[in-house]
Order: sequence, then structure tokens, then C-alpha cells
Amino acid sequence: MPDIRIRDADADDASTLLALNDVAVQHTSAMDAVRLQELQAMASCNWLLTVDGSVAGFLLAMRERAGYANPNYAFFAARYPVFLYIDRIVIAPEHAGLKLGTRLYEALFERARTQGVPVICCEYNIEPPNEPSRRFHDKFGFAEIGSQLLDGGRKRVSLQAALPDGVRIRNRLR
Repeated sequence: MPDIRIRDADADDASTLLALNDVAVQHTSAMDAVRLQELQAMASCNWLLTVDGSVAGFLLAMRERAGYANPNYAFFAARYPVFLYIDRIVIAPEHAGLKLGTRLYEALFERARTQGVPVICCEYNIEPPNEPSRRFHDKFGFAEIGSQLLDGGRKRVSLQAALPDGVRIRNRLR
């Protein structure tokens, strides 16, 4: 059984996180060291996941009033006074199948419950499609509450929301 741990990321992890993000950039967005520092400064969850001591993934999530200039974050901020926004989750391809994303989300949902956060928000690509992300988010009770075009119309995202208790929210949070 591998030793899997979640911890806060720090400055020493930056190059590893950037390399992981580069591998998944078609599903996230480009990020350099300066951008990573900016996102980490806004994040309420700046987590790194290790497997047997090696970095295997990370998650960045922001609360309301984080000051994040991002069209997806702005969509949720206009609708919910209190929320937790998942900016990105990345798992190294060589660790696929270990349910590491599930572990990060379980910890995130627990954080939301303990902090009294009523809604968790995220988005994923639907044009071009990111079917694995859709299936993953469905398991956690996420439901589409909107969509929008990004990158000059080259990408469409599904804007998703879930309740921290995992109960399906279809049409309740529009």
C-alpha cells in the first residue's frame, strides 16, 4: 500500500508544480512561477499530494473575496456570497488510477463542511471535451449551472457547483 499524504505546498515545490501543470495545460491553463505565486497567495487550499514521498498532484482553491481576476471565478462570485472555487487540480499521469484526485476532493469537501462553506464551484472544458473530468465531477455531485466561451471562443467551459455534503444539486443553485 503506498504512503499517500496531503500537505500545504511551499516555495520549494514551485518547479515541481509548474512541471505538473505543464503536462496538463490543455485542461488547466498556462502558469509560470510568478502566476503560481499569485494563485498560491489567494488560495485557501494550496495542497500538494505525495505518494511514497514523491509529488503526485496538487490542488489550488480560493474562497470568496480572494481578489481573483478570472472570468470563471467572477461567474461564481456574482452568484454566491460564500463559496470555494477550485482553480485547478492536477494529478501526474504516472499516478493515474490511484484515486488521488478523489483523496484531494474528499479533503476539500471536508474543509468546506468544517468551514461552513455552502457551495463548491469549478469548471471543466466541454469544447474541447474533457470527458474524464466530467465523469470525475459527476461522482462528487457537481451539476452545470452555466457555461461560457473563453480564449476568444476557442474553448467552452461548463461552470459547475456542488454541495459539500455531496448531495446532488441539480437546478437548486442556479
